[in-house]
Amino acid sequence: MNIDWNAFTPWSALIGGLLVGTAAALMVLLNGRIAGISGIVGGLLRPLRGDIGWRVAFVAGLLAAPALYGLARTVPPPRIDAGWAGLVIAGLLVGIGARYGAGCTSGHGVCGLSRLSPRSLVATIVFMAAGFATVFVIRHLVTA
Repeated sequence: MNIDWNAFTPWSALIGGLLVGTAAALMVLLNGRIAGISGIVGGLLRPLRGDIGWRVAFVAGLLAAPALYGLARTVPPPRIDAGWAGLVIAGLLVGIGARYGAGCTSGHGVCGLSRLSPRSLVATIVFMAAGFATVFVIRHLVTA
C-alpha cells in the first residue's frame, strides 16, 4: 500500500467536517430534524403536506454546493475502479442497508453519534465493518 502524501489534505477535511457538523447541529436545533440523507430523500418520495420545501432545499444544497465549488476551484475528474454493474449493485445494497438500518451513514454516523444514540453506535460499527469486509473481499479474494 502506498500513501499519496500530496493528496493528504487535513485542513480541507477539518473544514469540511466542521461544516457538516455545524449544519447537522443547526438542523436539529432550529428544525428538530435529523440531517440523514436517506430520510430526507425518502420523505420526498412519500411527501406530506407542508414537509416538501425544506427537503427540496436540502437536496438542492447538496447538489449545488459541489457545483459552486467546481466554479471556484479545479476539481480533478473522479476515478472509479468499478463498472456500471458494480456501481448499480453497490447502490442497491446501500439503499437496502439504509432501509433495514433505519437510516444511513449520515443519519447514524453524524447525527446519531452526536446525540449519543446507542442504536446509531451499533449501526455505524456495522456500516464500517461491512465496508472493511467488502473492500477486503473485492481487493484480496475476488481480484487476483
